Amino acid sequence: MKIYNMKKVLFTATVDSHIIQFHIPYLKWFKEEEYEVHVATNGEEKIPFCDVKHTVSFERSPLKFNNLKAVIQLKKIIDKEKFDIIHCHTPMGAVVTRLADIQARRKYGTKVIYTAHGFHFFKGASVLNWILFYPVEKILSKYTDCLITINQEDYNLAKNKFYMKRLELVNGVGIDRDKFNFEMSQQEQQELREQLEIKKNDFVMIYAAELSKRKNQSMLLNTLKMIKEENNNIKLLLPGKDSMNGKYQNMAKQLNIEEQVKFLGYRNDIPKLMKISNLAVSTAKQEGLPVNLMEAMMIGLPIIATDCRGNRDLIENGKNGYIIKINDIDDMKKKILDLYKNNKIRERMKKNSKKLVKPYLLEEIIVQMDNIYKEIEKED
Repeated sequence: MKIYNMKKVLFTATVDSHIIQFHIPYLKWFKEEEYEVHVATNGEEKIPFCDVKHTVSFERSPLKFNNLKAVIQLKKIIDKEKFDIIHCHTPMGAVVTRLADIQARRKYGTKVIYTAHGFHFFKGASVLNWILFYPVEKILSKYTDCLITINQEDYNLAKNKFYMKRLELVNGVGIDRDKFNFEMSQQEQQELREQLEIKKNDFVMIYAAELSKRKNQSMLLNTLKMIKEENNNIKLLLPGKDSMNGKYQNMAKQLNIEEQVKFLGYRNDIPKLMKISNLAVSTAKQEGLPVNLMEAMMIGLPIIATDCRGNRDLIENGKNGYIIKINDIDDMKKKILDLYKNNKIRERMKKNSKKLVKPYLLEEIIVQMDNIYKEIEKED
């Protein structure tokens, strides 16, 4: 029996940035529902709408000893607080949390929700990923009251292979319409282009993503090398943290496309960068449900993206963009040049992008999550 009248919820993730970037609207929702809101991460940042912050020794790697320590730390917190709902996120955050709260589900009636933002095992993933992560997720699904997936591939796998009490498909964490509620005059757009050394008649592509092997920017660089032989006016913006230690910048030099590529580093003005762009691209090898493409759809950009989980959930081939095979640089070149030459197709895709993004808006996702939270709490 719970001894406190005030309901309590705990959000867990390995790092603060995940909670801050994706889940503040849901912490706010719980505050408005008069819950005491707790957050547990391996960090010490102040988080809005959080009443109690717990620091737990989560590690992203499944092989780190600190994760065993984290299970013990979190179990003590759960036994003390006797939460009504625990909502866990990130792969190791969710593993540690569900190991720590196995007894709490039985003793205190705690309901455990796990949002999988993209399983590490997927079609085309390495054998090692399947060996490390699939058995663990399958076993821990027994201790999950509600598993939320954000793309069709993960949903189908969980439905056929896992044991959770309840399974939901939710369209991501929600894109905030207010973030895009701004006007940008032609003069402001031109000024931003000039700051980036982009000419008035340049055709601009944007791939807003961390520079990494998974995001596969090398495919774009090789494509741009081929395009340059025919057209010097096509430019590429690459805003995002560099996790490759300059490898892609060196590659651009070797391919002699330094003038065509703008490595921008981390930026907090992605919507404005998209406003001055003509086309959004993604060469990812795998995704959960990519925020960069949803944001591009909000702006109304046509999209060329690789045929991987997450990307294909958002792109209707030929309608709001094109889906191409991973590392097929010939097809990517063809599709880019087709859109460069055909403004009528770009305009049609622009309108379709704005229509197709509506189910992914925060206001829609909040309604879905409202229903899930309230129904889960009522279940025995």
